[in-house]
Amino acid sequence: MFRATLKSLLARKLRLLLSGLAVVLGVMFVSGAFVLTDTLGRSFDAVFADAYADVDVNVAAKPKVEVSETEGEQVAGPVPASLVDRVKAVPGAADVRGVVAADGARLIGGNGKVVTSFGPPQLGENWLGESDLVSLREGRGPQADDEIVVNAALAKAAGVRVGDRVGVLTLSPKKEFTLVGVFGYSGGRDSVGGANEVAFTTPVAQRLMLGKPDVFSNVTARADGTTPEALRDEVSGALGGAYDVKTGDQLADDASAGLKEGLSFFNKILLGFAAVALLVGTFLILNTFSIIVAQRTRELALMRAIGASGRQVIGSVVLEAVAVGLIASVLGLAAGIGVGALLAYLFGKLAGGLTLAGLGVPPAAVIGAFAVGLLITVVAALLPALRAARIPPIAAMQDVATPDRPLTKVTVGGAVVTTVGAVLLFLGLSGNAGGNTLATILGGVLFAFIGVALLTPVISRPVVSLLGAIFSWSVPGKLGRLNSGRNPRRTAITAAALMVGIALVTGVTVILDSAKGSISALAEDRIKAELVISGASSGPRPASFDAAVLEKTAAIPGVQLVDGEYGDMATVGGERTWVAASSNVAALERIFGAKATAGDISRLAPDQMLLSSDTAKSRNLSVGSTVPVQLSRGEARTYTVSGIYESSQLTNPVVLPPQATADFAIPQPIQGFVQLAPGTSVGAVQPQVERLLADSPEVSVADRAAFIKQQTSQLDTPLRMIQILLALAIVIAVLGIINTLALSVLERTRELGLLRAIGLRRAQTMRMITVEAVVISIFGALLGVVVGTGLGAAVVRALKDEGITDLVLPWGQMVTFLVLAAIIGVVAAVLPAIRAARINVLGAIAHD
Repeated sequence: MFRATLKSLLARKLRLLLSGLAVVLGVMFVSGAFVLTDTLGRSFDAVFADAYADVDVNVAAKPKVEVSETEGEQVAGPVPASLVDRVKAVPGAADVRGVVAADGARLIGGNGKVVTSFGPPQLGENWLGESDLVSLREGRGPQADDEIVVNAALAKAAGVRVGDRVGVLTLSPKKEFTLVGVFGYSGGRDSVGGANEVAFTTPVAQRLMLGKPDVFSNVTARADGTTPEALRDEVSGALGGAYDVKTGDQLADDASAGLKEGLSFFNKILLGFAAVALLVGTFLILNTFSIIVAQRTRELALMRAIGASGRQVIGSVVLEAVAVGLIASVLGLAAGIGVGALLAYLFGKLAGGLTLAGLGVPPAAVIGAFAVGLLITVVAALLPALRAARIPPIAAMQDVATPDRPLTKVTVGGAVVTTVGAVLLFLGLSGNAGGNTLATILGGVLFAFIGVALLTPVISRPVVSLLGAIFSWSVPGKLGRLNSGRNPRRTAITAAALMVGIALVTGVTVILDSAKGSISALAEDRIKAELVISGASSGPRPASFDAAVLEKTAAIPGVQLVDGEYGDMATVGGERTWVAASSNVAALERIFGAKATAGDISRLAPDQMLLSSDTAKSRNLSVGSTVPVQLSRGEARTYTVSGIYESSQLTNPVVLPPQATADFAIPQPIQGFVQLAPGTSVGAVQPQVERLLADSPEVSVADRAAFIKQQTSQLDTPLRMIQILLALAIVIAVLGIINTLALSVLERTRELGLLRAIGLRRAQTMRMITVEAVVISIFGALLGVVVGTGLGAAVVRALKDEGITDLVLPWGQMVTFLVLAAIIGVVAAVLPAIRAARINVLGAIAHD
């Protein structure tokens, strides 16, 4: 039996390899995700170990407000300059230094634009001189208040040289400096971890990066005659519990762990797409083995007749699946290593030249590759194997045709599974999943897809017949339509593979387009400002501009009202939340259309605050309540609630008075809104505001329509990424159609020979196969569009309370998907059609 199985494999190696290709692509994503995160994780370990190589002990103030990477910029409280002397007094402390290092120093390059950084920080520092790690490559260190040095990576990116006058944006508006030096790092590196660094004199760095004199970000020390751990304990004991005291190794581990947490999220995304690829691949493998078992009916019956047991027949089919799974796992692992290395390289380039650690293949990548590859292949082949075991020996003695089995059980099973999926989706989208919302929704989507796939055979015959009628104007078209509907199960499984990919793309598109439409409609209706000042952020720090621009804009003839919006993450009443401040509180009503539900929202005293109605309700607050607020800087203050306004997507949960902005992480406005007097032309005012923003190259002024379009276009990037990654599922579906048609052609060899013998020409044979492929493809795409639209609409309905109120159906993209499906069908039919056209007529008629 084992030898017979091997011969069967060798006889069908091409078609089985084609099936295994789907598993290869899925395994590639799985192993590639682990290789990528392992390589980048070790790279960040090395970067931060190097960055803190000169630090044995670090003393820093505890942050006022904890901020995650996705929420914005973490601001550590400054430490007083006197802390340097206190640390120096600790036995064993040597080379004690006060350090200024804060994100937010943006250099304006030679082209007049701000040098951006997507990920690595843009550090503003005090120049501490050269060391074993840092050395000047050109010029000297800064000595005067208007002098700076930058690292080599930033000098290259900005296109600046020693002697140039350059602008720098910090907590303060643009200031001009002379570049007097360029420094690099040991090992010939231009930066550490891709960070852009601007170094000032210490007093200037304190003022521009920390907002006050005689303070530092942290204090570092080297251990002299003791260990870093012992020195840490001594310093901690001398300073008490007011400061975070850590060793350099601890700092490196903490910094690396934070980035690895972000990488783990990226890893989950890649694994999610791997799951989609493998789900689609399961349909392909199931179809392939079903067709192969049908083709081998007489062969398997002969085996049963000469003594093979049902268990041996099952073992034979499963052994073939194991062989395919092993080969696919090996190839997928190899491809995954290559993809992981390529993605790591691209990530390093985007991160500003991150020095990558050597490529490694973690055990998880190998274990995951083989576990997933084998499991998916064997599970997909199990049903055909059980079917093969039920073939009676008598089938070897007759001309066997594989009859269609009743669809009752499949239909009932599909209805049950679909119902389970619908219930899970309802629980997840309604917030009744008990803390497992994401898992519940994903489970609901999975069950919904499987349920629809099981129900597909019931609807495939009438729908395919209807679609095929479009091509029935010729004999090849009629034959292609009949062929596509002759085996509902096979057609359904082949179409389901394409359905999954298109359904996911359609569903995501519906959700994001609905979000864009809802935001646009709300903004058009509620924002009563003709001009908006804003900018695109290049990292966790949003673009900002000089508050003086607001006053100058208000003085322009025809300007009726100007509002500057500030934002910060704060702790309000013990809970972290986003807070805002407005330079003109009246704008809340006059520009954003907010409606008061209690108190007065048209003015604010320095010790008062406004709340949205949702925030007030959730925290059980009312007008007159007092609430402690801790901002990123400064000490906690208590504010009195003076007004409550109706919540909307355009209003912030908490509004503080403009005086509070001095303690914001960014004490500058991040947006500005300009309302014009009736009859004033936008074209007359906009150029004047643009001139006022000459020293703020990060921001620009646009009319309301352009601003809304700019804001909603941010959703286009994730949509494009999802569409590109889900294209893999569509590629696998194409392989499935090719494989099904190729096996079908082989299965119908005699039939094709008879058709050729009675006059069907080669070109007509190719058209017949092409029509079959196109009908199956369009059926799968149509099913995907319907299912994806339904799932997307359900999510949009569930997000109604989150502000997504308008259901927008992407009709253009739906039509595009159907046209793409027709093209996919034509492409998928090429090889099977050529093979069918080349069949030897006499040999085919004699084929058994």
